[in-house]
Amino acid sequence: MGADSQQDVRVAREARDGRGTGVRPAVPRRQLLAAAAAVPALVGTAGPAVATDQGHAAEAATPVPTTDADWTAVARALGRTGEMVRGLQYHVAFPRSDLRVVSHGVAVTPGLALGSHVSFVRYSDGTTMLMGDLVVAESELQRVSDVLQARGIAQTAIHKHLLAQTPDVWWTHVCAHGTDAVAIARDLRAALDRTATPPPRPTLPAEPLDLDTAGIDAALGTKGVSNGEVYTCLFLRRETVTNDGHPLPPGLGATAAFNFQPLGGGRAALNGDLVMVADEVQKALTALRRGGIDLVELHNHGLTDEPRLFFTHVWAVDDAVRLAKALRPAVAATNVKPGP
Repeated sequence: MGADSQQDVRVAREARDGRGTGVRPAVPRRQLLAAAAAVPALVGTAGPAVATDQGHAAEAATPVPTTDADWTAVARALGRTGEMVRGLQYHVAFPRSDLRVVSHGVAVTPGLALGSHVSFVRYSDGTTMLMGDLVVAESELQRVSDVLQARGIAQTAIHKHLLAQTPDVWWTHVCAHGTDAVAIARDLRAALDRTATPPPRPTLPAEPLDLDTAGIDAALGTKGVSNGEVYTCLFLRRETVTNDGHPLPPGLGATAAFNFQPLGGGRAALNGDLVMVADEVQKALTALRRGGIDLVELHNHGLTDEPRLFFTHVWAVDDAVRLAKALRPAVAATNVKPGP
């Protein structure tokens, strides 16, 4: 490229970006416009890119596949192992089996509504994102918040998932993003250590549940899974969701989850949440109430998600299949698909 062409490109870039050298360029308007139009052909393109704050182009970071072995040091820092979900997120659970919580006369199991959990995702730019939800007793909330803040882990929501609960329990959603996954895990561990979260227990074979799980599946149009404690049905948002500009793996931070805890005779306590965008909220809430399902909370789980997501937590006690049928219209009002 000759000197004149380089000058044309420079001037065109400055004109396009709204910045200049402070000296009026001695270039005729016709030549300036022609140079601006020629910039894409002169500088070329380098594949998918996103605009940065400086107005330049940068490669868009995407989640990269990992294996359990890639997270060995993270597991060591957390004091427990997790499991891979869809090959992209390392999920670690911290069930609060130490808590004895009752809601509307139902003894709540960890699987129904007392499970802290986090996921780690590695990106093509070498960074790692942590997202999750911590269950904390009211007496633990402030000191956990202090540690999270001191360690640089963001609290993106603080709310409840249950009605009329004894004792009071809170949920705080957390998010962190950095280049050192092990340091993030240590910081999270420091917060968890301010709670009475028990150490991991051996995984036992799942016992059959006193529920018509085939009927639940048929009513909801998905295939649920049992952990021996509750039966869970998942739905994932169909669109790609980003957090702080980073695309999330399917389901991370954008999942509708419904847990059925058997109470005997085919009855169940239902707890969980439905994920929605703004124009779905009223339709979904109306459908839930028409089905006799109690609304617990309406809130966000994140701060920078796109599209902006809203979650409503629900509660009900009834025949499990009847509950699933009552959920179906609300699920149908949202842009979700059955989760694997």
